[in-house]
This record gives sequence, C-alpha cells and structure tokens, in this order.
Amino acid sequence: MSYEAYKNNQLGFNTRQLHAGYNPAEHYRSKAVPIYQTAAFELGDFERCIRLFDYSEEGHSYVRFSNPTNTVLEKRLTSLEGGAESIALGSGMAAISNTFLNIAVAGDEIVSVNTLYGGSTTLLNSILPDYGIVGKFVEDENDIESYKKVITDKTKAIYIESLGNPGMNIIDIEAVANLAHENGIPLIVDNTFATPYLLRPFEYGADIVCYSATKYLAGHGTTIVGAVVEKGGFNWLNGKFPQFEKFYDEYKDTIGKEVLDETMFTKRLRIRYLTDLGSHLSPNSAFNLLQGIETLSLRMREHTANAQKVAEFLESHPQVLSVSYPGLKSNKYHELAKKYFPKGPGAIMSIRLKGGISAARKVLKKVKVFDYMVNVGDAKSLIVHSATSTHFGQSKEEREKAGVYDDTLRLSIGIEEAEDLIDDLKHALDSIEG
Repeated sequence: MSYEAYKNNQLGFNTRQLHAGYNPAEHYRSKAVPIYQTAAFELGDFERCIRLFDYSEEGHSYVRFSNPTNTVLEKRLTSLEGGAESIALGSGMAAISNTFLNIAVAGDEIVSVNTLYGGSTTLLNSILPDYGIVGKFVEDENDIESYKKVITDKTKAIYIESLGNPGMNIIDIEAVANLAHENGIPLIVDNTFATPYLLRPFEYGADIVCYSATKYLAGHGTTIVGAVVEKGGFNWLNGKFPQFEKFYDEYKDTIGKEVLDETMFTKRLRIRYLTDLGSHLSPNSAFNLLQGIETLSLRMREHTANAQKVAEFLESHPQVLSVSYPGLKSNKYHELAKKYFPKGPGAIMSIRLKGGISAARKVLKKVKVFDYMVNVGDAKSLIVHSATSTHFGQSKEEREKAGVYDDTLRLSIGIEEAEDLIDDLKHALDSIEG
C-alpha cells in the first residue's frame, strides 16, 4: 500500500481538504474518519500514564484533552491554513475567548477595532474587564497611526477580522502585522468569513488565526465549532509574556524545547485552557466539520460568484441606499480586496435601505428564499437585521462604529441559483414602494 496523501502538504488545496491529516492505516483502514465516541482511553501501563500526563508522549487519555477524531480535524486545518498546529474548541466564541485568556493576564490590554462581530466586542468591552483584561479600540481601523496611539507596554496582542462583520471592511493585514511585530506582540486574525481558501493570513504576517468553523468551514449549518491555528515560531520568550516563560520552564524537558519554540501557544492553550476550562469539541461535531471541509473550495467558488452578482443587483436597486461588499468597484476596500482576496471577498454583505427600519422589516417579511436567521456561511442564503440580533445590546454609537444602523440588513449569500436569489430580493425590495 503506497497511500501517503495524508502527509504531503505540497499537494493542492482541493486535494488536502480531502486527505490531510488522516492515515487510514492508523484506524483499521477505515476510509472515512471514525468517530471515537468515548469519554476516555486506556492508559496502557504505569509508565505510559506518566508519559501522557507529563506530555513527553503524544496520545489520548481523556477526551476533554484530545480525541483521535478531533486530531484529524486539527491536522487538516493546520495543513489548509499553512500553520504549525491547530486546536478545535466547542464554538467560535470559545476559540476567541480562550485565545485572549491564553495571551493576556490581569493588567494586560488587547488592541482591537470597532468593526467586529458583536459578541467579540462584548467580550472585550464587558466580560474580560471583570478579569482585569482590557480591550482598547482604535479610532480608525484604516489608519495605522490609530493603532500606534493605543498600543502601550500593557498591550499583548492586536485582534482584527479579515472581513469585518457585518460591514465587510478589509484591514491592511500586512501593515498591522508589521506594527504588532515592531512592538513584540502577535497579530490575531478572525478568518471566519474568508476561510483558508480565500485568504491565508499567515502569508501576510498574522500569528494566530481564529474561526467560528460553524460557518463556511462547515457549510451545512448543523454544528457549532471553533478553531485556533498557530503559525508557529513567534517568540513568546521576548519578555512580554511571563506566563509563557513559566510554562516553558515547566515543560521544556518533557514536551521539548524545539516543539515549544514552534508551537508553545497551542500547547499552552490545550493544557491550561481547553483541558481545565472544558471548552472541548465533541468528536461527532469534529466529524461533521470534516464532512463540510471536503467541499470547501467548491462551495466558496459558488458563494463568491453568487455574491458578486447579488451585490451588483442590489447596488442598482432604487430602494437600496448602499451596499457594503468589497467586490464592487465602488467599494472603498476594493483595492485591498484585489490584494488580499483575488478569488473573491467572501459572500457576506450588508445593505442599507432608504426606507429605514420599516423598509427592513418589510424586506424580512417578504423574502421567500432567504431565511431570517443569525447564522452565516451556510450553503443556503440567510438574512438578518443586525441591530436587533448580532449587535443587540450595544449602544447606537457602538453599532454605528461597526457599520450597523437601524436600516441595515446583513445577507449571507448561499449556493442557490443566483437568479433565484436576485428575483427573491427584487420582489421584497419592490414591495417597499407599496
């Protein structure tokens, strides 16, 4: 048997999304990744138990730490993202919150932008401060000087989204990464809307990538999943992260110095947070995500092609005040889209309606193909009023900084026939006049 596709990272993206990280010979030659539905694994013998628990041997003991099904998922994500190691968690918010907790302690700060998913803003504004970690927001995410103004000796990371939610703004990742590294801190990028098929942030200097894998990575709208991928090689021993120095001293002789030099962020995230805070992912959910990833590139091509057609239609409709989609030549981020998203800037967009919130209510009532839901990235098209859902509870000022107004609708364009989606929106928008 000569099958070796599972370990060849030189293969193309389409091939690796099917094969990376899974060797059937290690799983009774099952071609499909098995679901290891168990709470724990036999330790073997006394000596092996010690090796597992001091992390000198890789293996599985208790599923709150690791599971073979999840390990395949993590290896596949690592390969597709071009990173060094990954970790799967119970949700996208678990991925983000655990990342922040791993990187910052009481008294530290995380610099971010206003153009974020509402849950991320709430985490930085209202939850982490209770634990002594403060979110500092830049005034203008498009101006590198704005970042410089809020970075201090307490800053431990910069956090952005590759495509803002819901305004689809694009930040110059390379410029922000360079600034982060000048200050000895990592750049964290939430790449949920893009996936590694459209953008690999590590290629532009990012150090950590987070996902709500529930969205495009899965594509079927059935499973809540989060993931964190580490690029590898960031110097966590540069004097700014004493908690990593302590971790290094504790595990350098068992995990090994070379391994920690490359993947210490993920190792500490798993040992200190995944295991002890319990945000693990069930193996059944890992299996479901693997099924979605197998068709990721095919779906993303359809998503982006449809989104471009829908955006062009919406821009021409008399009831639409504006369309936020970087694929449009009129969009302020179009040039950055050409740099970072040559395959297309995803399939999320937000529109503002001339008729205000009453027009938004009417469109939500009249659409027949788009479904009124808070999820995005499903193969099916979805629509939502952001101010009363994803950004609910934020002040009017906070919402507007994120590009969310009372007249704003967020659309997630699926892989249906583009003509059907356009006809559905035209019918709904035309009804506003009546």
